[in-house]
Amino acid sequence: MPDFTDSVWTRPARARTGQPTLSREQIVRAAIELLDAEGTAGLSMRRLGARLGSGATSLYWHVATKDDLLELAVDDVMGEVYVPEADDAPWRIGVSVMASGMRAMLLRHPWVIGMLGVRPTIGPNVMKMSNRSVGLLSAAGFTGPTLSHVYSLITAHVIGAATTEAAVGAAVNRSGQSAAELRRSLEPFMEKAAEEFPEYARWRGESGVVEMEPDQVWDQSFTFGLDRILDGLELWLSRGGDISAGEGGVATPGG
Repeated sequence: MPDFTDSVWTRPARARTGQPTLSREQIVRAAIELLDAEGTAGLSMRRLGARLGSGATSLYWHVATKDDLLELAVDDVMGEVYVPEADDAPWRIGVSVMASGMRAMLLRHPWVIGMLGVRPTIGPNVMKMSNRSVGLLSAAGFTGPTLSHVYSLITAHVIGAATTEAAVGAAVNRSGQSAAELRRSLEPFMEKAAEEFPEYARWRGESGVVEMEPDQVWDQSFTFGLDRILDGLELWLSRGGDISAGEGGVATPGG
């Protein structure tokens, strides 16, 4: 694994000779298809070359290493996340659109979750997303380190929700059954457990969760959590907010 700061985005362009048969965009899109199907363990320059009907040498004309290719792929899929301009919507709506779009992207490309924090996320799509996110939060009244903390809080909710949902989804796919079928197969155990854990059993009976579709439960849980985070931030702002709160390490959007 290269040094954290050794990024495909910061290195000067390499000198090249000859004419490539593939574009970098073609290579990255094919890599994303392979990553979506098999995850990072299934990606290699050899397998990617076979998928494109080209030798690995053709790939190296554009991409030096697998790590560089992963950086390019992460930035490409980050471009799927829409962040409204600050003037286009109230900040709560804008942040909700951004957060929901990021969750959807991570569920389409769950391999991205394991890449976050491994290399700098400073590609053009991420920087555009970060610029607009800063604009939204600045318009709301967040500044300095506090803005960074707010961004980290929101993205932590997104990543946490997507991580659990993606893991369950992968387990369901491996089982060959639907989520509803798996849940029904656990019911005899849950009914027996109810005898030992009455409070949990009472809640299950009252909540109606057992009858809900799994996707509906995930969606409601994510939206509830995001709305409560935004409620708290809005209340905090209305009370003046302590801009100096949370001194220490700062995680900048996109960095």
